[in-house]
Amino acid sequence: MLKLLGYNLAQASIPTTRVFRRRIAPLGLTQVEFTVLVLLATNPAVTQGQLGRTLGAAPSNLANLLSRLEGKGLIERRRSRRDARAQELALTRRGESLAKKALAASEGMEEGLLRHFSAGERAMLFELLQRVARLRHA
Repeated sequence: MLKLLGYNLAQASIPTTRVFRRRIAPLGLTQVEFTVLVLLATNPAVTQGQLGRTLGAAPSNLANLLSRLEGKGLIERRRSRRDARAQELALTRRGESLAKKALAASEGMEEGLLRHFSAGERAMLFELLQRVARLRHA
């Protein structure tokens, strides 16, 4: 099992999920909702299609997620001025406020998990994980 990527990723997700639940979940956000809010906070006027490609989400799953966030008053969808066929996503004031709180809560969130790695090892870990993640587009 120790030579299986999926097994090792699953094992590594256990402590990261535990830390997330302690820091972010009290704000009422799931991991994917946190991700969407942060992405929207740092990428203004992103379209629904761009977000779906970034997340690798099926259109129906993404639509449900966005409807849930819209229902919570955290995001709004509006027609793109550049392309009338596309919908741009934006945080509401409430969404902006929650994204700021979530980002602040996430500061150093994983430090305890990564403290045993040097800066070079951390960089290598993230680079390798990103390389694996890019394979989803292959």
